[in-house]
Order: sequence, then structure tokens, then C-alpha cells
Amino acid sequence: MNLGLGYLTLDRSAATLSTGERQRMQLARAVRNRTTGVLYVLDEPSIGLHPSNIVGLTGVMHDLVSDGNSVILVDHDTQILKEADWIVEMGPEAGANGGHVIAQGTIADVEANPASQIGPFISGKAETKLRSCAAKEEMFVNGNIHLSTSQIHTVKPLEVDIPKGRLTVVTGVSGSGKTTLVLESLIPALDANISGHTLPEHIRDVSAEDIRRIKLIDATPIGINVRSTVATYAGVHDELRKLYAKSEDAKNKGYKARDFSYNTGSLRCSGCDGTGVVSLDVQFLPDVNIQCPDCHGSRYSSIAYDVKLTNKVGESASLPELMDMDVNTAVEFCKNIKTVSQKLNTLKQLGLGYLTLGEETPSLSGGEAQRLKLASEIGKIQSDSVFIFDEPSIGLHPLDVQVLLRVFQALLDNGATVIVIEHDLDVIRNADYVIDMGPGGGENGGKIIASGTPHEIKLNKKSITGRYL
Repeated sequence: MNLGLGYLTLDRSAATLSTGERQRMQLARAVRNRTTGVLYVLDEPSIGLHPSNIVGLTGVMHDLVSDGNSVILVDHDTQILKEADWIVEMGPEAGANGGHVIAQGTIADVEANPASQIGPFISGKAETKLRSCAAKEEMFVNGNIHLSTSQIHTVKPLEVDIPKGRLTVVTGVSGSGKTTLVLESLIPALDANISGHTLPEHIRDVSAEDIRRIKLIDATPIGINVRSTVATYAGVHDELRKLYAKSEDAKNKGYKARDFSYNTGSLRCSGCDGTGVVSLDVQFLPDVNIQCPDCHGSRYSSIAYDVKLTNKVGESASLPELMDMDVNTAVEFCKNIKTVSQKLNTLKQLGLGYLTLGEETPSLSGGEAQRLKLASEIGKIQSDSVFIFDEPSIGLHPLDVQVLLRVFQALLDNGATVIVIEHDLDVIRNADYVIDMGPGGGENGGKIIASGTPHEIKLNKKSITGRYL
């Protein structure tokens, strides 16, 4: 109950639990066993938790410590960080520019340390309101999306209005029905409305004038193919292959754009067939994948390093060397190559500048995958589109949340309607419109408790989310 799992039925199959739910079940078992002298390491236990559920989580962690255990926590949530006895902060940036301890000590030490990036967020001094939100009386000037549903699961019959062209955040404690409302009701209803098919059984009515496209941006991994990389997914690799094929070195050696492909090209590594990894057959055990000993993971044979591309300032790099650069470095190298630099700058705008171009997309975190999926959408007119994000702040530092808010703004500036399922208070504060579900989880939830601007939610006595705003 304390961990916010009161809505789970006792016969619920463990296989259907989310990562966060499973993690909290393990925690509950640890507390029940009354261990002592154990080191507990928790990897982002705040994932998917409403601020009210985090109160229960921190209570459980204090119980573990008072029983004589140690708890190490990897997390970004300032509500949890405020409970820490000692903080170790890594940085200053991600990827190659990170990997240093930039601050450590008590909360007071970290707040006072000018090198700390999390300190201002813990102390409350950081500016977290980044966008000017729509006024209450102008909320629906662009029209609205109306949804009417009958009961489904534990969600009661609902009447919902969502303003078009605005940032709407759907909030509520764990199990309150956010996923059912947005992913199981709104998306199928809009899909049926656009395609002219019959509405799902539990949908009474839906109206969404001029909406022609729905795009769900969730945290599912991108591609199962090991040949899928950041560069191929973002459409950069094809452009680079054409450029390298036009270079003097390639012309002298007779190479075409297709030769630079690591799917089928003649320049790919023959040891791993362009995957960068080889599979070892270990008797009696599952196969083990290791980095290819021939190309050291670059996917290209040694002769590919002899074909260089020279930029306007006289710097030269082969394609495998360029694929080994992170986006920030590659942006500088390709600054005067318009077809490539535009796409790389979009990745940088999405806060993915630290990813290397050759990084496999299946290995990206949920938050990285979500933002990479948006790479092809930024800059297009989106007035007929609805973008739905499922907890996009998962695994994000408060500074990354600010990048995410700028991404939302870029979509809104092009006319999109943005709907976000979210617990993060910084995202909720920057919403135009909030739909708060609850009041509890499971049978005690499934209703819309409050809706309106963040300020209206804050003043609403029924809203649990409002208390934390």
C-alpha cells in the first residue's frame, strides 16, 4: 500500500507488471524480510511514479536504512534526492564529455557547489517555467478533441475535451487510468475516426475536426536489427554515402555509394558482415556476442579508412572515423554540408548530441528512443497531427526535461496538438491544460478529478497532483 501498489489485484500475473511495479514488489519483499547488513542498489525506482507514490517509496528506503542496511540509488527525481544523506553527481555532460564526479556531499554541500548541475533544482532556485502557457479563456480557440467513453477496466464512463494546438498533460497516481484513457481509448477512437472504421465498443463518441494523423511516441526500442544505427535511422548515413562516393579517393578507386553500405557494401567488414559484433558458440551455454576483433566494432574493413572526405576548413575523415564521432563533433565537421548538417542539428536540438553516429538504436534508452523517433517530425507543419507521448521524462535529468519542453514547443509552433502522460512536475507546470485522474488507483481511480490550467489544478482541493504543484 505504501509503495502505491494498492490497485494491483492479488491474482495479477507478475509477467504483466511494469518495470517500476516489479521493482517496488521486490522492495516490498525486502522490507518484509527485515534484512540487515545488505547493500540495496536501486536503478531509477521513481520511474512511472506520481509524487504521492514517491512519498511511500522514500518511506520504505528509510525503513531499510533504519534496519541497518545501505541504499544506493541511481535517480534524477529531486523529490527523492532531497531525502539523500549523500549525493554523488556525475557529469558535466553526457557521453564522451561526461564520466567525472563533478560534486559530492550532503544536500547542503551540493546546493552550495557552483559546479553542481542538480543543486539549483534541489534548492528550488532553478527556473523551471520555460514556456508561456495559454490563458484559460483562450484555451480552446483552435478547436477541441472530444471523447466520450463507457466503462472499461477500472475506468468509469468519461467525457473529455482536449484543446487543439496546445500542450495537454494527463496526470494521476499510479493505476488511476491514464494509460486506459489515452492509449486504449483516445488513440483507437481517433484512428477509427480518421480511417472511417467502426468505433471501438467502449467508445460512445469522438470528434476531432481536421485531425488526420496520430503519432504515438513511446519508449519501445527502435529496430531489432543490429545494423540499425543513429545515422541510418536519422537518414544521415545515406547522405554521407553519396558524399563519400563523390570524393577524389572514391573516384580514383572506383567506389560507388552502395560500396559504403554496411548491409551489402564491398567496404564493410567481412569478419562480422557489417554488424560490428560476432557471435561465439559457447558449448552448453547461450551464444555470446562480442565486439568484432577485425573491425573493433566500426563495421568497416581497413580499406574504408583510405577513403577520406575533406571539409571546407581542410579537415579530413574516413566514413568509419565519422561514424565514431558523436553528433556534436560531427555537426562541426559537416558544418558546410547542408544535407547532413540539417539532420545532425535536429538530433542536437533533441538533446541527443552526445550519441555517436554509429551507435546501435536497439541499445538506446527509452527516453533516447522517444526523441530519436521525432527526428523526422521537427520542422514540418503539423496542424493536422496529434502527438502522444507516454512518460517521456523517464530517465531524464531536470536539464534534459528542459530540452524535452523545447521539443514540445517546436511541435506546437508548427501547429501540432501534444498530449503527454506524465508525473514530472516540471512538465506539468509547463502544460497549457492538465487532465488529472484519480483519486486513487484501480477501483478507487478511473475518474477525471480535475481539469484546467496548472494554476486551477493547484487550487483544486480534490487534486492530489495539485498538492505537489
